[in-house]
Amino acid sequence: MISFYLNGKYHELTQLNPNTTVLEYLRLHEGQTDTKEGCGSGDCGACTVMAQRLPSTNQQTLNDENGNEKNATPPFYTINSCITLVSLMDGHHLMTASYLADNPGHHPERALLHPAQQALVECHGSQCGFCTPGFVMSLACVYENNRMQTSSEAASQSDAKKLSYDEVVASISGNLCRCTGYRPIIEAGLRMSDIGQQRETEQSAVKDLTISLATDAMATKKAAVVSKNPSDEAESDSVEPNALKPALMDADRQLYAPKTLDALNELLAANPQATIWAGGTDLGLSVTQHLIDHDVIIQLSGIEALKSWSLSDANSNTSTDEQTQSQSLVLGAGMSYKQMLPVLEQYFPSFAQVFERIASPQIRNMGTIGGNIANASPIGDLPPILLALDASIHLRHCAPNREEPSHASYTDEIIPLSAFFLDYKKTKLQAGSYIVAIHIPLMQDHQHLFIHKISKRYEDDISACLLAARLDVSADGAIIDNVKLGLGGMAAIPLLAVHCQQALIGQATDVASFEQAAQVLSADVTPMTDVRASREYRMHVVQRLLVKCGKQLVAEMQAESA
Repeated sequence: MISFYLNGKYHELTQLNPNTTVLEYLRLHEGQTDTKEGCGSGDCGACTVMAQRLPSTNQQTLNDENGNEKNATPPFYTINSCITLVSLMDGHHLMTASYLADNPGHHPERALLHPAQQALVECHGSQCGFCTPGFVMSLACVYENNRMQTSSEAASQSDAKKLSYDEVVASISGNLCRCTGYRPIIEAGLRMSDIGQQRETEQSAVKDLTISLATDAMATKKAAVVSKNPSDEAESDSVEPNALKPALMDADRQLYAPKTLDALNELLAANPQATIWAGGTDLGLSVTQHLIDHDVIIQLSGIEALKSWSLSDANSNTSTDEQTQSQSLVLGAGMSYKQMLPVLEQYFPSFAQVFERIASPQIRNMGTIGGNIANASPIGDLPPILLALDASIHLRHCAPNREEPSHASYTDEIIPLSAFFLDYKKTKLQAGSYIVAIHIPLMQDHQHLFIHKISKRYEDDISACLLAARLDVSADGAIIDNVKLGLGGMAAIPLLAVHCQQALIGQATDVASFEQAAQVLSADVTPMTDVRASREYRMHVVQRLLVKCGKQLVAEMQAESA
């Protein structure tokens, strides 16, 4: 069973095509036509809706850096409803544009518009209006999260932090407008806080979009069978029988939503050909663009163990570096970009800075690190960076247990990520396999990371090419001891520029070394030509980016010695 709230009303689903998207459910099943269908591929943002994960017994407690429990109210986030399966809304409150206004009597003249809606009216931020509901949801999301974040810190709304220009622009970076243009829409985003402050002064009614735990029927109707500590799930000896039953069914099509790794292992052993679905930000296009109806889907969104991270001692057998690092950051494969960002900001700040160039807020809210890697796209943004960081990948291969047919057995292997990609869209994953985690060795003081992405648009665009360079220098900074160069958008798979790396190792830390090494790049790859860029362009750009990395390294070394 899938259960969620839609615009404040509780819904339970059991008989439904598992391939049904949120947009299809809203428009065709519920008649919620305020959510528009645009590109159908998660690019334009016209279908944007807002969601909030409801508190439940299987939700991890979030703590701040001091170990104190954070605000228990989960934040709002936006999604592209066109490519998001409705089953991913299990345990959520889903909101569309028509729900935002405070209008209990359904009288348009008496309705009190949400500050995002009112600001768009006052700033003339809508022309044809097709994209407007998506912009409303993106602006309302950043407004509500800002209000929720500052409500406990500020004495009144007038003392609350106002949204900055950059915050407003970032919030709508996944929404396209071809009529009005962005100036009035950005102005509307900046005016929202003023409208909220004015309403507080006038003591106007303000609609609370949150649904408290007291009204969460799912907290009592659904008994969550999970481990007290998600890391202990793999040690569990039994699986709740209901966990192996379909959550959604329609004719011969089924969707399973396991809550534990044990349940996932058994389901994959019994259904090795099933489609494994995490965030679905790329896989969703198979439904909307290729019109594929997946027969069996195993959805990973409910497995908290795949969303956790930790620090662990690096395994010398899995590192391809000559010098094994002391610790590794272990990221669960189910972690979304949004969940990874604060972790990477702490341990890999250069990596985290690239996130504003990756996809859109709607995609980063749903897309996972495991999905991005398993997708094996030549233009995936994460694999080249992870290759440069000498990451390893933890795979699990599930199979039926011959001695006890009712239980699954599995084998784990941790291999260098560089060995994971075999050919275009081909990887080490087999039928019944999945990615458990990614292991990234922590960087040392003598290591430097530089990442450059080239795309036609600065935000919300795929890479024409991407270069990630990890450069290790000697103790005195004079010699380049080791190099890892990850390339994306250059070949059929993400890869390491091995010859170029060797050309840099042992060379002096100066720009001339990088200019010479750039000439060796043609020995590593013959770039592809497609609609984004020609092979000649790609080769020239990456060569110049490598030289730019050299200049950045020299500048950093000079700054450290100053």
